[in-house]
Amino acid sequence: MTTGVPQKARWAVVAMFLINGAMVGNWVSRIPQVKDTLNLGDGELGLVLLGLSVGVLTALSLVGGLIARFGSRRVTILGAVALCSLLPLLAVMPHPVALWINLFLFGCAMSTMDVAMNAQAVDVERLFGRPLMSSFHGAFSIGGFVGAAMGSALAGQAIEPLPHFLIAAGVFLLLLLLTGPLLLPAPPREESGKSEPVFQLPPRILWPLGIVAFCAAIGEGAMADWSGVFLSNTVGTDASTAAFGFAAFSLTMTVGRLLGDRLAARFSPPFIVRVGGLVAALGLLLAILLPQVAPVLFGFAAVGAGLSIAVPLAFSAAGNMPNIPPGTGIAGVATIGYAGFLAGPPVIGLIAEMASLRVALLIITALVGSLVLTAGALRTAETPSVPTPVPGD
Repeated sequence: MTTGVPQKARWAVVAMFLINGAMVGNWVSRIPQVKDTLNLGDGELGLVLLGLSVGVLTALSLVGGLIARFGSRRVTILGAVALCSLLPLLAVMPHPVALWINLFLFGCAMSTMDVAMNAQAVDVERLFGRPLMSSFHGAFSIGGFVGAAMGSALAGQAIEPLPHFLIAAGVFLLLLLLTGPLLLPAPPREESGKSEPVFQLPPRILWPLGIVAFCAAIGEGAMADWSGVFLSNTVGTDASTAAFGFAAFSLTMTVGRLLGDRLAARFSPPFIVRVGGLVAALGLLLAILLPQVAPVLFGFAAVGAGLSIAVPLAFSAAGNMPNIPPGTGIAGVATIGYAGFLAGPPVIGLIAEMASLRVALLIITALVGSLVLTAGALRTAETPSVPTPVPGD
């Protein structure tokens, strides 16, 4: 095995995760301002954000088949181009219905790229013969932090969302142009010529892993969509400070994921996820009970640390399931897991409308805490130990 191809592919996958996270971070950092511009209530915002969730789940049912037909490299690049191109349009939607439609397309691009780059990550992980998935997801978290920090800085300078989003799209399209060609080509299992259905439902064997991903994803979705709104409306901060809610969450999630591969080598996946679920639930509870800037930021940071490794462990297990292609396995677990993104926004928004945002987040706290009970499904996780030859070596 040569060393050049795996190392270049590894850094290309890091770049893909960074781009995906940065696009999400840039968007969520401006949700409070978009909400104010369109004069949306909490319930209306929840329904608008549902567009992104529906887009995510729609694409997840298709992307496994697309990867089987066209290879994960092509699908990753296509998703990244679409994601960067759609970001600026989110700032110019004149009506909630138009924003819903654009968020639907944004969600389709986001999840298409997500599954394809995770399939690439599984291939690179096999080349190196050791766990790398958590650190790849750490790059996603770095991207989220960078995007949120960009949003906070530009909002503090009174720069409107449109020029902000145009700058972000240009920067990360350039990164894609430089690194996309270094992704691994489709290995033989993806080019076998077998007729794979484009539309696929998750196999039942993946459901327990999907539940773990669901409980973690609904917590991540709550932080992405509602951390800024909580700080802005419940705590009473300005737009710049509100953007730091997601930044605090992303920062600690990044640290957790960068340490995750080492933790996975020392402790069992169920133990890691159980402890993490407990930490995340306690952190969110702290933010709810003490709605002041310092406790809320500390609590959101605890949520990021606690949930940091759950989804990477679930995806790694799904990508290494016997007799299931990585793209299909990851798409199956992601379909169930990212249903948290579908359930989260409208449930939080509607309950906030009827009661309060603090009450709505209590439900999310209970779901995140349930990881203590569901983490046993991760006993199926396998750590790659035998390097796979590089295509063309």
